[in-house]
Amino acid sequence: MTELERLWVYLAASPLLWLTATLLAYLAGAWAFEKSGRLALVNPVAVAMALLIGVLVATGTPYRTYFEGAQFVHFLLGPATVALAVPLWRYRSQLRKAALPLAAALLAGAATSILSAVGIALALGADPVTVASLAPKSVTSPIAMGIAEQIGGIPSLTAALVICTGILGAVLGPTVLRLLRITDPQAQGTALGTASHGIGTAAAFQIDKLAGTFAGIAMALNGFLTALLVPVFVRLL
Repeated sequence: MTELERLWVYLAASPLLWLTATLLAYLAGAWAFEKSGRLALVNPVAVAMALLIGVLVATGTPYRTYFEGAQFVHFLLGPATVALAVPLWRYRSQLRKAALPLAAALLAGAATSILSAVGIALALGADPVTVASLAPKSVTSPIAMGIAEQIGGIPSLTAALVICTGILGAVLGPTVLRLLRITDPQAQGTALGTASHGIGTAAAFQIDKLAGTFAGIAMALNGFLTALLVPVFVRLL
């Protein structure tokens, strides 16, 4: 082995390497997003994922080795989800005024997400385990993985589907909203938070602070609603 190869083997064994790589990849994605003029297609999360996948493939690093370092970021998903209670309390007066339309939007969004995913999967001949893994794809990872495990799905598959859903929603969502001429920040945020959880919420904050707040609220409430609806819909279908 060359000195460079020995150095890489030594560094790759350290969890801090992959934690640092994850943070640097996201910073690179955020830089590219700003340089593109905040183009939705240049989503920071999507760019970071592409960079990390390229590094892992080029170096032949197994995902398990990478996750030993990245698990520190993964751990923060739980506290971040719980912290969504903060905007719920801070904007409680606006929430009370918009309670009825917000509840209707959340119910419609959650039901559409579950039924469309499960319906298409069944129509294409997916097995029950895949269907169960796919059903909670539109809520944040900790909740989605917990739901999938309870209804007989594969949590790791659900996590991958959640990430794909979030990126697609963040990339395509703002364009769809613009084409539909939906300009109200509360409506924009509710749509992005309901359809594409945390990554969509980040995209909503890039549109407007109020949109981001409603996206965070929609993401939190959609997680609760989906946890109630998924077992019922999956059992019926």
